[in-house]
Amino acid sequence: MTTWYRRMAPRAMHEVHRVSTPLELFFDLCFVVAVSQAAAQLHHALAGDHVGVGVLHYVMIFFAIWWAWMNFSWFASAYDTDDGVYRVTTLVQITGVLILAAGVPRAFDGDWRIGIAGYVVMRLALVSQWLRAARSDPERRRTARRYAAGIAAVQVGWVLWPLLPVWVFVPLGLVEVLIPVWAERTAMTTWHPHHITERYSLFTLIVLGESVLAATTATQAALDSGTAIGELLALAASGLVIVFGMWWLYFDRPAQYLLTSLRTSITWGYSHYVVFASAAAVGAGLEEAVAAHDHIGWAVALPVAVYVLSVWALQVRPRKEYLCDAVHLAAVVLILLTPLTPWAVPGTAAVMAVLIVVSVILGQRSTLEPPARSAL
Repeated sequence: MTTWYRRMAPRAMHEVHRVSTPLELFFDLCFVVAVSQAAAQLHHALAGDHVGVGVLHYVMIFFAIWWAWMNFSWFASAYDTDDGVYRVTTLVQITGVLILAAGVPRAFDGDWRIGIAGYVVMRLALVSQWLRAARSDPERRRTARRYAAGIAAVQVGWVLWPLLPVWVFVPLGLVEVLIPVWAERTAMTTWHPHHITERYSLFTLIVLGESVLAATTATQAALDSGTAIGELLALAASGLVIVFGMWWLYFDRPAQYLLTSLRTSITWGYSHYVVFASAAAVGAGLEEAVAAHDHIGWAVALPVAVYVLSVWALQVRPRKEYLCDAVHLAAVVLILLTPLTPWAVPGTAAVMAVLIVVSVILGQRSTLEPPARSAL
């Protein structure tokens, strides 16, 4: 039975068997709505030939989705009490993301008011969580207060942003991402490395699932419209290979051992914006490729190339396996060249398949090689 209130003591940083809770999984599930809306509106922008504005709005909206999700995940890793107050506050944050999702179509048309309202609801609910942590954790009280004060202050800027020039989004976003860097300098919170990497893995699955859903919906629509079955099957199979390859690359090796310090952890966590946004954009690209009969291959190739490059930078490059580095970078170049061919999407799928095979072979070689002797 759930206790209504308990002291919000910090969780142990190396707690054994730490996994995502049902509330965290529900939180992620509700974020699917916002991710789906953002990807769908990006597809509509591509279909309507509003590429520049569509991509810009997608990048901005996905920032709000990613940043609200990320802040909750790191806070929960350190202070999840799972009592009644914590659950209710988290449900308020979920309400905020649903409001944000409802405002995504309007945001693509330039009306950000509903989206901002949802974002502010999420952020202010997190402020209350940080104030609660400040009362219960004397050792990190200053850190928690910095979080609360910084987040609350920047929300004023977001409320006023519709009245200001669009470019003000950049400094406001920069202030947002600098708050954890500033706050954690006083005393680092007790986030759990394995728990954090699991949370990121689960969200990666969400955005990859969105790509699968978008491609499936587009395939169904194409079948109903009487598209040539051979061409459609080739695009559908290529889309599956691409998404399967994206999954394989990300989950090829465990990542928790890469979070060795606050600096590396923040870099790893922040850089996932590119991973998440590009993975979700692949779905919009596949949907448009099916609708346009492969004449817009760059809409698939570009986000796939960005995804491969970002996964390489986060998961592969730190291991200093230079041959594997070269293979990944070569794959990025080849993927970017596929739109110059008549078979852009199948070409991208072929490059992904070869990349996976070569990565597996190189990975087996690295595990079979004996470790180098250290100098005495």
